[in-house]
Amino acid sequence: MKKLGLFLLPILAITLMLGGNAFAQNVGDNSWYFVTYYSNANTSGAPDATLRIVNDGDFSASTLKGEEPFRLYAAIYVFDDSQEMRSCCACEITPDGLLSESVNKELTANEFTGRGQIARGVIKVITSLGDDPTFPAFWYGLRGWMTHIQATTTTFPAPGPGNDVNAVEKGPWLVTEDALADSNLSDTELSNLGTLCSYGLTIGSGYGLCPCTPEDYDF
Repeated sequence: MKKLGLFLLPILAITLMLGGNAFAQNVGDNSWYFVTYYSNANTSGAPDATLRIVNDGDFSASTLKGEEPFRLYAAIYVFDDSQEMRSCCACEITPDGLLSESVNKELTANEFTGRGQIARGVIKVITSLGDDPTFPAFWYGLRGWMTHIQATTTTFPAPGPGNDVNAVEKGPWLVTEDALADSNLSDTELSNLGTLCSYGLTIGSGYGLCPCTPEDYDF
């Protein structure tokens, strides 16, 4: 008993210093930058993947009663597997709202270069206070998940002109889902994402702006 008492004393002291709420508080992380991948997109026989993002409502809880709650935006940046940005957008998500984006029909359907459909790559998401993906104002309050299309075979055509790996049947397919990965957002990365998006939208003359699904519509 004496040993147990000595063990509990430091915990009690910390609890008192924190106002007695050390065991009652549940502090979440304030991440605002997330990354994930997509694979087997726009591939014959493969199902579509979906990016889903919710507004956790924490930011809106700080507004006064009767005031319009702050709306957050998911600034989304889509890259191919050659590290080139191919599309971008900023989609509004109201408190406790759900945004669902189709990889095939939205995120990769309208891309800058017009070079054809994209099969695999990286998606980056910034929680933003504004609707301009070329100048994201990062904040916190969004959480996201992504479904992934996994091939159960690994047979590919021989490298060479005219051999399109995306045209090969690789099913049956498995669908997995996981949370977007919290990542570090440096000033350089923030600037690069906005600049690449701006250049792409300008040079693409309207192409490359991914459409936003109406809120609370899911696939």
